[in-house]
Amino acid sequence: MNTDKLSGKTLSEASTILELFAWWYPGRLAEESGIKVDRVKYICKLARGFTKSSNEILDKDESSMKAILSKFLNYLNEEEYQRLKNLLPKTSSGKKFDFVDLFAGIGGLRKPFSEIGGRCVLTCEWDLYAKKTYKANWKDGKTHKFISDIKNITQPSINEERLTGCDQAKYIDSKVPQHEILLAGFPCQPFSIAGVSKKNSLKRHHGFHCEDQGQLFFDICRILSVKQPPVAILENVKNLKSHDRGNTFETIKEVLTNLCEHQKLLFGNEFDEHVEPYWIANMNGNAPDPKIIDGGNYVPQHRERIVLVCVRQDILSELSLDEKIDLRNIKIPKQRITLEDVLDKNTDVSPKFTLSEELWQYLQNYAKKHKEKGNGFGFGMVSRNRDDTTRTLSARYYKDGSEILINQDDLKMDGEIQGRPRKMTPQECARLMGFVSRNENFMIPVSNTRAYKQFGNSVVVPVFREIAKLIEPHIADIKKVR
Repeated sequence: MNTDKLSGKTLSEASTILELFAWWYPGRLAEESGIKVDRVKYICKLARGFTKSSNEILDKDESSMKAILSKFLNYLNEEEYQRLKNLLPKTSSGKKFDFVDLFAGIGGLRKPFSEIGGRCVLTCEWDLYAKKTYKANWKDGKTHKFISDIKNITQPSINEERLTGCDQAKYIDSKVPQHEILLAGFPCQPFSIAGVSKKNSLKRHHGFHCEDQGQLFFDICRILSVKQPPVAILENVKNLKSHDRGNTFETIKEVLTNLCEHQKLLFGNEFDEHVEPYWIANMNGNAPDPKIIDGGNYVPQHRERIVLVCVRQDILSELSLDEKIDLRNIKIPKQRITLEDVLDKNTDVSPKFTLSEELWQYLQNYAKKHKEKGNGFGFGMVSRNRDDTTRTLSARYYKDGSEILINQDDLKMDGEIQGRPRKMTPQECARLMGFVSRNENFMIPVSNTRAYKQFGNSVVVPVFREIAKLIEPHIADIKKVR
């Protein structure tokens, strides 16, 4: 096969077309592209071999790469190529500043900072399926790095010997690109009410004592110590503030605001050079705490999260940013989007999202039992009422959808009212979280179960759009003095 198949097509575009078959669940790819599912499955099988070959020579031998891609494209006709091309992620790299996206999930924090002209230079996300969704929606430049486990960078080992002190810091410095803003929605399960309750029931540690996730805050601090970015935006559940009777949050505050004094904790011994601490916006704010923001002000979903906007102390002082960055000043729209903007018509939604008779009966009985005991447990039913607000969408939504059920009393089947509610579709979840509006489409390459988990673990994007707008006017000055 000659290379004519690449004629008029860039190597990058053709390479990304090949990657689609690694990112997308075949059924989902068939649904979005309009290509028959059997055909997609056949090409997926072929693509695995081409992907393995391309990974072995990527960025090493351009002529070999062209040959591999040309052979792959021989299996696609022009119409199929164009349909797949429509699914490619759009370039989202700006030139105004650089940022890193840690514990990135599906990109909820990065979206607003890309929108104001940021360039993502490093992404960290360990979940394989979240990475698929992330890559299906965000396209970064050639210098962008994607890592799975932050500990491979922040707590490295050479020849099975753990690096500490200056050697550890030098390693971090070599692996993490320079950046102006660090974004980190560090794992919330060790601190969330549900997460703590589950770990207690299993007699497992939570908070900072949770070995697999609770210590990740300190990995953020290691990067802050070494790279000293001017700004860090940290996000977590509201319960972070009260976890362990406030001791967890007090530790976070202490380490960030006195970073230089905690180098032994982070690196095993002290550094010779000075490390600037970080100021935290509205740290001593009066009730209601401006750091705790309810996504319900922007979308029809009650979702409270704590947001820490941190600025390096020397930059803060030089630019008087403590007088300019105030979370009380973030804008709340006079009219938020409504469930009518989020939900599709029930008649347009597949019956597979409707609860089975058995599940619906179980949820009703469960709610009745707890109501009789005076508990608030049960399901959350909503309609298209413009004033309706859903409960918080959680990562367990895929199980039974109980926290957000959509009323379907308007739906009739065989002349009778069906009466059973339905779960939201993944695309409706994308709108409820503020990723897209009704006239846009968020790329969801994974199964429904995976998609529900990903949206349940994400953030309300419009909240961080306002945080980005709060920082944006000062970025140029920050870059000058950093």
